[in-house]
Amino acid sequence: MLHQIIISKLEDNMNAFKVLLGNISVEQARWKPSPKKWSILEVVNHLHDEEVDDFRQRLEFALLNPERPWKQVTPEKWAGEKDYNQRDLNATLNNFLTEREKSVQWLKGLTTPDWKAMDNYPYGKTMPAEQILANWLAHDYLHIRQINSLNWSYLSKIAPSTDLRYAGNW
Repeated sequence: MLHQIIISKLEDNMNAFKVLLGNISVEQARWKPSPKKWSILEVVNHLHDEEVDDFRQRLEFALLNPERPWKQVTPEKWAGEKDYNQRDLNATLNNFLTEREKSVQWLKGLTTPDWKAMDNYPYGKTMPAEQILANWLAHDYLHIRQINSLNWSYLSKIAPSTDLRYAGNW
């Protein structure tokens, strides 16, 4: 039951990302609150790469091929190496949502998966499939929070003389 709830939430989050990331200008998409922080555009590119090269792939390994080694994932390096912040937000968002749809359909199509199946996690550890699945959803929530924070920070930047405390403590 828990696994079906998580899969349903991964699907629901497609709409959350569409709404959060709609109507964002190029300037806002590329804006960073500081040089070491990510922009919205970098976050969305990261979500895409994690969808393809991390969570879906690693869950597939756990369920179907646990002896296969994990691909090296270096999100912090990828942002610069892949020039995330120069890409088009709408194209990146559409690519991510297409991959998420593939992931959801694959997850829904699994028949009697062994959620206790262990995968060889890097550094000599193992991780059960259900932990990978739960962390996939948690990863969404972390980045939804991050996107909200970037939206709030951008509002603060473009309305510097407006006191936003009436909205509540951020």
